[in-house]
Amino acid sequence: MPGSDVFTGTLDMLILRALQWGPQHGYAVGRWIRESSGEVLRVEEGALYPALHRLEKRRLVSARWGETELNRQARFYRLTASGRKQLQTEEQRWREHARAVEAVLRAEAK
Repeated sequence: MPGSDVFTGTLDMLILRALQWGPQHGYAVGRWIRESSGEVLRVEEGALYPALHRLEKRRLVSARWGETELNRQARFYRLTASGRKQLQTEEQRWREHARAVEAVLRAEAK
């Protein structure tokens, strides 16, 4: 099955979710999203890094330089307390939205 683009409105939430378990560099965030979605969702670098920078500017994540598992320098992103709160809010909104869409898809004509 070919990969899907991540809907713009959900990308921030997916990134915050990827960082929930600890700091990761950008490539690892994208890989986690892809693998966790069963290879369906693919986040291109051209969308991922601007989103990470936007989240950093909003202070939902913090970043620092470090070494990857391949001994390369990379920025590692960490969820802040504000980011954890935002993730909870966004997950709740997403679940409500998904339930509403599912209800519409199951609805029959009246």
